[in-house]
Amino acid sequence: MNYHNKQFRPLSNSENGEVSEDTRFHYKQEGNILTSEYSGAQIVKGHLIGLVDENGNINMRYHQVNNQGELMTGICHSTPEIMPSGKIRLHEKWQWTSGDQSSGESVLEEV
Repeated sequence: MNYHNKQFRPLSNSENGEVSEDTRFHYKQEGNILTSEYSGAQIVKGHLIGLVDENGNINMRYHQVNNQGELMTGICHSTPEIMPSGKIRLHEKWQWTSGDQSSGESVLEEV
């Protein structure tokens, strides 16, 4: 699975997360290395880097600056689902490595 030049938007997120429906992720992929810039809603600017396995699962790390001027960091594991439309839906389990170090779940869908 290749995520290069795909855009994703959140469909849902845990209350302790900072992404919302206004956040947009722009994925780039070279080999099995995935990167993304993202922003929107509470996030002024964010970046992620991850590794994609042979099944399209993503193991990533992220950092972002929120609209309160805080630098937030975390880890995330995404599992892809191919929708009937052919679009990709990502089921994510994440945890902050900064702040309260709480965890949550989100769902992203290809735009």
